[in-house]
Amino acid sequence: MSNGLSLALQDLAARHPAARAGAAPALQPTTLHIGAGEVLAVIGPSGAGKTTLLQALACALPPSAGTLALNGTDPWRLPRRQLQALRGQLFLAPQVPPLPPRQRVVTAVLAGRLPALSLAASLRSLFYPSDIPAAHAALARFDLADKLFERVDRLSGGERQRVGLARALLSPARLWLVDEPLSALDPARSRQAIDTLVHEARARGVTLVATLHQVDVALAHFPRIVALQQGALAFDLPAAEVTRERLLRLYAQHEHELRGDAPHTAVPDIHPAPPAPVAMHCR
Repeated sequence: MSNGLSLALQDLAARHPAARAGAAPALQPTTLHIGAGEVLAVIGPSGAGKTTLLQALACALPPSAGTLALNGTDPWRLPRRQLQALRGQLFLAPQVPPLPPRQRVVTAVLAGRLPALSLAASLRSLFYPSDIPAAHAALARFDLADKLFERVDRLSGGERQRVGLARALLSPARLWLVDEPLSALDPARSRQAIDTLVHEARARGVTLVATLHQVDVALAHFPRIVALQQGALAFDLPAAEVTRERLLRLYAQHEHELRGDAPHTAVPDIHPAPPAPVAMHCR
């Protein structure tokens, strides 16, 4: 049974908050439907609008045109208190997690639970971590259990990224929005991280939308691929139907990204593996 949120975008456009007046939306009018509990990847070259799409889905950016509905409700028509409560059901993990540098890892991970806590409990958790075993278990899924009591500023970039992902496992959210979760990870860590996210999303029935630069990882782990190009929807297909020709058109003039930044390597043939048969916007 799905516990996830459904999403419906109808001609939704969104503009980055730092964009100058009159600038074109980073996300052009897009119509997209994502079922509750669905797992999908968003791909496309740099500047395609992937991060803007996630921020719009996380109710962090109001639409500049069109509408967004979560479980049939337009979040931007809700009173402020109800909007905040809805945001508590969303987990947005940015590419660079906003982790306080002097904070202990255990506290940073348990912060994933803050939307479900009262104000008093939230403040208490900053000084007295309430469930150390749960934080340890979440970190262990990303091979970081030994970092439980380290300070965040002593972690590498890849370790910080995995701490940000471990938060999702403790979050009460019904929608996980993960932006470039593998950008600082080596191939082995990347496989471990994406396996964990996809497996846990399916096991919990939450909806997972992840943006990825690694096309091969997207095709191997996600049954549905949404592609953006210059802010517009290029295609929305099952992974098995994403051909090499489609990818070459999508990454035209950005082939180095498709090659994984190997300047002298030919664009590989793409043969997606079937999805595995396994059944951070914190406020």
